[in-house]
Amino acid sequence: MIKLLRCSLLLALLSAAPLAMAETKIGYVQIQNIMQSPASLEVGKKLQKEFSTRSAELNRQKKLVEDKAAALDKDSLTMSEADRRAKNQEISNQRLDLQRKERELAEDFEMRKNEEKAKLQDRVNKAVNAVAVAEGYDLVLYGNAAYAGKKADITDKVIKAIK
Repeated sequence: MIKLLRCSLLLALLSAAPLAMAETKIGYVQIQNIMQSPASLEVGKKLQKEFSTRSAELNRQKKLVEDKAAALDKDSLTMSEADRRAKNQEISNQRLDLQRKERELAEDFEMRKNEEKAKLQDRVNKAVNAVAVAEGYDLVLYGNAAYAGKKADITDKVIKAIK
């Protein structure tokens, strides 16, 4: 009797499993495509514009230091040893200062890039949620998949929702 009950319960569970699986709607989002979308490219342009003046100023200062070094090389034969050492020290200090400013610029740029990426990721998450809710998806996967059919790929819908 117990065997018959177990078998009937097992059969009931096995017959219900395909029905449960058939009702699950799964979507897939290709993050690489989203990161190459116009919204992502906008972020890159925004950052370039934001840091272009500092970068241009550093390039200008770098050129000035290089010009001073070239002038020192040219005039070093006619200068006194003390003047040459003083100019060399001044150029070395300016180069060190320039390197420090370049590091600061790179750090600031990286920090802002991470902030903008986080904002974009938040927008992507909201867009994915909106598409998933609107179209009745039970599960949406990001990133890599061994296989995702065109029916499961909702990347284009998410890109439209980001806008």
